[in-house]
Amino acid sequence: MSVIVVGADRLGSIEKNLQSRGFDRVRHISCRNVGDQKKLNISASTCLIVVMIDFVNHSAARCIKERAKLHGVPMIFAKRSWTSIAEKLEKLGIAH
Repeated sequence: MSVIVVGADRLGSIEKNLQSRGFDRVRHISCRNVGDQKKLNISASTCLIVVMIDFVNHSAARCIKERAKLHGVPMIFAKRSWTSIAEKLEKLGIAH
């Protein structure tokens, strides 16, 4: 399973925690620069997009949401904390 994480400059332990939930490929896009939105290529193996709301502007979030909807990929919007992300994953049924 592959996950794309959008936002933040670095993930810290979030990447390891996602891998422990069964995501073997974690791709990170900071979305710091305007051109970063164009790097969001959603592959067929992508089964989730995590958007860190405290690091992404509204325009980028809207663009990401549209692309995810187009590809039928579920999304979660969470703060940059594992607790927030884990809560959202549990609501999706991706519990540890």
